[in-house]
Amino acid sequence: MISETDWHTVSVKIPFASSKHALIAKQVIEVDPELQPQAVKRTLSVDDNLLIATFQTLTVRLARLTLNAFLENADLVIRTIEQFGEEAEKRPP
Repeated sequence: MISETDWHTVSVKIPFASSKHALIAKQVIEVDPELQPQAVKRTLSVDDNLLIATFQTLTVRLARLTLNAFLENADLVIRTIEQFGEEAEKRPP
């Protein structure tokens, strides 16, 4: 049986230009489930313009791998928002 003390916790806060962009990032990233839900617990939240991700993993190695994958996804979302975000918002409906 796995106890709460067996889990390793890692949190990261990523600032965005606006709370809207942070919320978009959260919604995009949370669509993909964790590949090992029995070994990785992920919580995403938004606080003003911050995307906050907290991971609980069974091993330090999983914490590193999970955080790395999350940061790659966040980087892709950030670059996409930078490229298309403002332009898309200016288009007429």
